[in-house]
Amino acid sequence: MSNKNRAFLKWAGGKFKLVDTLKKSLPEGQRLVEPFVGAGSVFLNTDYPSYLLCDINQDLINLYQILQRTPERYIKESRKLFVPDMNRKEAYYDIRSAFNQTQNKFERSLWFLYMNRHGFNGLCRYNRKGGFNVPFGSYKKPYFPEKELLAFAEKAQLAEFRCVGYEQAFDLAKSGDVIYCDPPYAPLSTTASFTTYVGAGFSLDDQALLARRARLVAREKNIPVVISNHDIPLTRELYHGAMFDQIKVQRNISQKGSGRTKVDELIALYDEHYHLPEN
Repeated sequence: MSNKNRAFLKWAGGKFKLVDTLKKSLPEGQRLVEPFVGAGSVFLNTDYPSYLLCDINQDLINLYQILQRTPERYIKESRKLFVPDMNRKEAYYDIRSAFNQTQNKFERSLWFLYMNRHGFNGLCRYNRKGGFNVPFGSYKKPYFPEKELLAFAEKAQLAEFRCVGYEQAFDLAKSGDVIYCDPPYAPLSTTASFTTYVGAGFSLDDQALLARRARLVAREKNIPVVISNHDIPLTRELYHGAMFDQIKVQRNISQKGSGRTKVDELIALYDEHYHLPEN
């Protein structure tokens, strides 16, 4: 696909660069279910008749639902935050503080986009009390993604957004669906466990439980499941019984430029057409 659609959010581990290769591993179906939708690059660049897009980040799902229902109002109000006077450290921390003190869904949706574009590296991170704590990014002129917001809002008419964990997302899948899982990646080493995007993060136990659930759903419900992750001995062991495809992709989580090296990625497909182990 030469004309790929970019997500309007910056997102650690986003799938924009990977989506062309990934699409080759995604079976056809009536609906794509994503238990970890993130910024939505796979949703934006596939052509399923409908989508069920899930994430445990309430702010993310809230923003998507508001953009889906009232795109004109959302874009008009969020544009006001992308002016030079708001691109100051003091303004950013004022917004961050207000965000952490309000439960107003519309305000939170506006400020979430503002902090995503003005905060450091587009990170999405919360402290133990649930407060957003990403520092100011000091960018010269943060980009207001109007074109990307409009494209997302249009495509979102085919989607249902749910704030649920991956277990519930699997429970909601039905015959005719395809499930694509993009979990927080397994650490390359014990010192590289950069997975705490939301809450307590995604443990190695979670990685194993996700793999087991994928096998069960593919075998018992005849629903194909695709999972992407780092290609390391651990993930090949976790995803036993799946068909594997290996690709290389640039990952940009490291703060040091020298750390931004190509890492092998694994795409695992559990499909009812192949022999699946019992556990």
